[in-house]
Amino acid sequence: MSARIDAAIIDSGGANLASLQYALDRLGVRSLVSDQPAVIAAAARVLLPGVGAAGAVMRRLRASGLDRLIPALHVPLLGICLGMQLLFERSDEDATDCLGVIPGRIERLQPAPARPVPHMGWNTLELRRADPLLAGIHSGERVYFVHGYAARADDAALATTHYGDSLAAAVRRGNFYGVQFHPERSAAVGAQLLRNFLAL
Repeated sequence: MSARIDAAIIDSGGANLASLQYALDRLGVRSLVSDQPAVIAAAARVLLPGVGAAGAVMRRLRASGLDRLIPALHVPLLGICLGMQLLFERSDEDATDCLGVIPGRIERLQPAPARPVPHMGWNTLELRRADPLLAGIHSGERVYFVHGYAARADDAALATTHYGDSLAAAVRRGNFYGVQFHPERSAAVGAQLLRNFLAL
């Protein structure tokens, strides 16, 4: 592939691939869904979505060699929901070794009487530090979550959300970014975040 496409969406087998591609289409971005390393390596930006279980998606990435390619990428990469979790070293879900781009472990959310798991629905963001990914987005704005596992709000966290504990809602390490929420389902705030990512 001689010319870079605007964005490659890694085919992780999830059901949200079409909605994510449609969200990018609305922003005027040419995207391609693929699990081919050559296609991913040629893209100007990469998105790693994920729906399902960490173990199954990591097996899919290993089968295509993307588990080796992804950590070596130098272009901006955005992990979404499970895709964000896979950027960490390990997930308690299926006791899975992940991509190891961001230090730390993904832990299961603990249910409570008024706090079912998975965490599903709209919740607020609390910004911890400025970053181009979050330009024009403010603390208190609401985004859409669906997840049963999460990262602690540690040094990598750009923003958090509260669900029993303070959880990482957006993270960054170098050119690797992640959001626990679904920007393609988060209305104007999600569109702004995708727009920011595409401008990196």
